[in-house]
Amino acid sequence: MRHCVAKSGEIPEGGRIVVDLAGTTIGVFRVEGRLYAYENTCPHQGGPVCQGLLIPRVEEKLNAAMRMEGFRFDESDPRLVCPWHGFEFSLKTGCHPGKAEIRLTPFAVSEEGGQVYVGI
Repeated sequence: MRHCVAKSGEIPEGGRIVVDLAGTTIGVFRVEGRLYAYENTCPHQGGPVCQGLLIPRVEEKLNAAMRMEGFRFDESDPRLVCPWHGFEFSLKTGCHPGKAEIRLTPFAVSEEGGQVYVGI
């Protein structure tokens, strides 16, 4: 069943809302114009993951000798960081970057007529 959770303008680019639907708390995010929705429960220890920081993906820069020369930040692959223990997830896939089987629970999300809908 689809539920209207917000007007489109209430979730700006890079923004989010967290809503309660049928006893489940869900975070809805907009990144690069696309919407993503996940249950607000971290698979690690149940923390409110959708209320955590959104940060760019951090990559090490390596020279030809494979020695680190600093970091680069990939804004195209934002990460959601659980505020309880720092578990990190790709916002686009819901997967933990080191162990893909550890993942957030996704929900179908769509946008029609200036409204955002989540299926639950």
